[in-house]
Amino acid sequence: MSRRILLLGLLATLALAGCRKPPPPRTTAADQARTVSVARVEPRAITGALAASGDLMPREEAAVLPEVNGYRVAAVLADVGQYVKKGQVLVRLDPSLIEAQIAQAQAQYDQAADQAARVKGLDGQGVLAQEQIDQRRFQARVSAAQLRDLKTRYAKMNVTSPVSGLILEKTVRPGDLSAAGATPWFRLARDGEIELQAQLAEDDLAKIHPGSRALVTLPDGATVTGVVRLISPQVDAQTKLGFVRVRLPVRPDIRAGGFGRAVFTEASGVALSAPDTAVSYDADGASVMVVDATNHVRRVMVQTGQRGGGWVQLIKGPAAGARIVRAAGGLLLDGDLVRPVEAGAAP
Repeated sequence: MSRRILLLGLLATLALAGCRKPPPPRTTAADQARTVSVARVEPRAITGALAASGDLMPREEAAVLPEVNGYRVAAVLADVGQYVKKGQVLVRLDPSLIEAQIAQAQAQYDQAADQAARVKGLDGQGVLAQEQIDQRRFQARVSAAQLRDLKTRYAKMNVTSPVSGLILEKTVRPGDLSAAGATPWFRLARDGEIELQAQLAEDDLAKIHPGSRALVTLPDGATVTGVVRLISPQVDAQTKLGFVRVRLPVRPDIRAGGFGRAVFTEASGVALSAPDTAVSYDADGASVMVVDATNHVRRVMVQTGQRGGGWVQLIKGPAAGARIVRAAGGLLLDGDLVRPVEAGAAP
């Protein structure tokens, strides 16, 4: 009986031993580290990253003024926003005063010409003194010059446009007196062409060239494609800024005096950069997570610059060659241990 009890106890002990689980293996901090993708902070060519703002202004502006003084405006034949052609009459001056002057000058000329004709061939014959003969001829020439001057002024009674273009401003009214050299009566944008004059830093001017394309955003939010026509040959000594003229299509919604922003899609430049996705933004500013030599991460504040092609320039931040976490949205804290994997490397 005792042997049976002993046997049963032994079997129960063996059964309990078979039900026990093996102890879990020991884990280290390195085993628990998160695998993250990292990139190196290196100089890269950033294309399409250059942007600048400026004013919309005429490519070439023309002014319209009267060429004669003291005549009353009889009619104004053009208005702001109208497209006019070269030679088109914009203002008519009252010609009644000069018509009377021309009639008087014509009579004086006819008389002087008749007097000069009467002494033709009388030189040296003693009929009249040579001084009188010369005086009649001189008077005929003076009268002819005065008549030509008045007729030239009469032709200026119609004030015409010097170029074809769009009228931007008008200051003349019926009843005004003409005065050469005063405020222009009209300002025109030649051929209706409006350009964007964007301000750029000295270093950025070297990244674009005439013929480069630019995507320009207008004040109403619409975008148009422009072409760089002119790059400033100098920069301001104080601000170190130069200008770029971007030619735009002729459209009614592109108005002089407005504001525009250009993105130079073909501009490129080498700059210390990081992936766009590596930069996070919060109330303190922009930052990246740097992976140190021991594979611990730490947050480093940065100052960003140009963007393009998925990269962003780091004006201030980690040095070249530093490893940074590609995904800024990862839930990482300062001091976390990570398992970094660079692009192209096996995880």
